[in-house]
Amino acid sequence: MKLFRRTPRVPSAHRPALDPGERVLAWAFADPGDRVVVATNRGLWRPGHADRLGWHDVHKAVWSGRELTITPAQRVIEREAYVVVADAPAESFLLLDPGDVPEQVRARVTRSVAYTSHHALDQGGVRVVARRVPGVDGLTWTARYDPGTPTDDPGVVERIDALVATARSATTSAPI
Repeated sequence: MKLFRRTPRVPSAHRPALDPGERVLAWAFADPGDRVVVATNRGLWRPGHADRLGWHDVHKAVWSGRELTITPAQRVIEREAYVVVADAPAESFLLLDPGDVPEQVRARVTRSVAYTSHHALDQGGVRVVARRVPGVDGLTWTARYDPGTPTDDPGVVERIDALVATARSATTSAPI
């Protein structure tokens, strides 16, 4: 019965330095070697990284049935009301006994997304996204350009500024 099943403790040699209030939801050994992937209520601890990747910073997550592939969002430039992001290099982890890690990753990344909309532009397109970030009041807004979209064209920047402003207005004035 899953209702009464507790997540086994992460071996002490692999337990990340959790923040106060952070708790382990699932973990799994990643092959090859003695590496561990740990999903917490605040993000994902990955082998080879000293810090946690927040759920709001996971751009894509794909589970193949054996391999978890994470594509972090990389901050490109901060604008007045949002941050422009791009895909950082994807990382893959072979999880032979994944436990609840894939389900937790999917649930947490999905839960962090409060708003998403894709917009075609004259040249290319942009995805506008609002994410929930633990410890931050309100939503954090990002824009991700499609490949081939001119990133420094003043007209494109102005259009994206307007798209983000419209989305922000629509989400803050929506009835509860």
